[in-house]
Amino acid sequence: MFVTAYLAFVALAVLCVALELTARRITSTQATQVTVANPAFRRFQKLFLKTYLLALWADWLQGPYLYKLYRHYSFLESQIAILYVCGLGSCVLFAPVAGWLAQVLGRRQTCLLFCLAYSVCCLTKLSRDYFVLILGRVLGGLSTSLLTTAFEAWYVHCHVDVHDFPKEWIPVTFSKAADWNHGLAVGAGLVANMFTEWLELGPVAPFLLAIPSLAACGWMVFSEWGAEEKLERGEGDRNGPLLGAANTPQLHISAQARFRRNCLEGLRCLLSDRRVMLLGGVQALFESVLYIFVFLWTPVLDPHGPPLGIVFSCLMAASMAGSTLFRLATSARYRLQPGHLLCLAVLLAFFSFFMLTFSTAPGQPRPKESLLAFLLLELACGLYFPAVSFLQGRVIPMERRAGVLAWFRLPLHLLACLGLLALHGEVSGTGGGEAGSGTRHMFAGCAAMMLAALLAVVSLFTLGRNDTDLRLEGTKGEGEI
Repeated sequence: MFVTAYLAFVALAVLCVALELTARRITSTQATQVTVANPAFRRFQKLFLKTYLLALWADWLQGPYLYKLYRHYSFLESQIAILYVCGLGSCVLFAPVAGWLAQVLGRRQTCLLFCLAYSVCCLTKLSRDYFVLILGRVLGGLSTSLLTTAFEAWYVHCHVDVHDFPKEWIPVTFSKAADWNHGLAVGAGLVANMFTEWLELGPVAPFLLAIPSLAACGWMVFSEWGAEEKLERGEGDRNGPLLGAANTPQLHISAQARFRRNCLEGLRCLLSDRRVMLLGGVQALFESVLYIFVFLWTPVLDPHGPPLGIVFSCLMAASMAGSTLFRLATSARYRLQPGHLLCLAVLLAFFSFFMLTFSTAPGQPRPKESLLAFLLLELACGLYFPAVSFLQGRVIPMERRAGVLAWFRLPLHLLACLGLLALHGEVSGTGGGEAGSGTRHMFAGCAAMMLAALLAVVSLFTLGRNDTDLRLEGTKGEGEI
């Protein structure tokens, strides 16, 4: 497996480079030429990206060796499952509140809270105490919720309300962030592997390495983003709680009222439009099994001795290849619809979990086939996320999107928690992993969930067979965004 992991990484790196060069050659850059010519926008975009990418880098560094760290501390698989459940449970609790925190504390202050909470989360990994590690998982859930909401909220607010740039330029920035995100994920696996295995610093090293990145991110949010807020104050707009005690309760009441209104409007939109309901079902089913996959890939492969950081980079490279394939498929040359690619992604995910039910048979593990299945699953993820993002943009109104997505995440995290709890019940006292059948049963359950997601995708496009909202129009720019 050691040699297989390195060969797979080289092959995937070559594939990603070839696909990226092909995509750049056949897709138009017309959508970004207008914004590149605006120096004020380029300066603001660079300010946001260098800060946001530091936060993403710190997040990715913690991916390859989390499970390995808990095993290094001699915890059982059933105990590790509970730690993961605590992280997911905190996401369930904090995901709806994250947007409300940005309104109460201020967007920039919420980003600073992210840097502080995630740094403390990394420091808890130095402890072998189980309850300290649970606290770390809770802080990790809070940090993840803030990462996916606070930074985007600050950027959109400053883009529109402070600088008055066209709203059509917003997807250009987040498209760049997505492109960099894949590269950061691949690089994080290599760096984590270097510090953990080549330098033999142990599985806690990547977590400590993330703290300087979070500190740099926090400093940039505090200093450079503060300069952007001075522009806002000069125009009389306020981004945060007032200092006057008399005005504070009023602000808190209005923030709570906005939060409740957004949640109610999101639920109303979800229940009134069957397309939104089906799309939410697909997202809940698909993304919940990804959380289970994040837990299971290490115990499936680690007994066979692969370098986990390199395997993580392989998985992220496969996801990058899928994302580039989506850009190629939706370009003007091929004109495939995002709905078709979403169906293909779910089908690939089903096939990968179906493979895993056989490659993880107790007493007859086939790690190479398992690695191939994991790579297919990540390729499916690369196709899935841009496809579902496109469809969300078409069927969910912009002003209700935050509320609807909050309701989407609730069943998503609950399903993942139930899956991990079920796995905890199967492996408690049996050893789990390769020794027991809990892992195989969980993969079979994931395959069944993917089959249900596939039926939901088919129902969605049967319902909207002639719905222009679900189809990609003829322009190249929309396919890229």
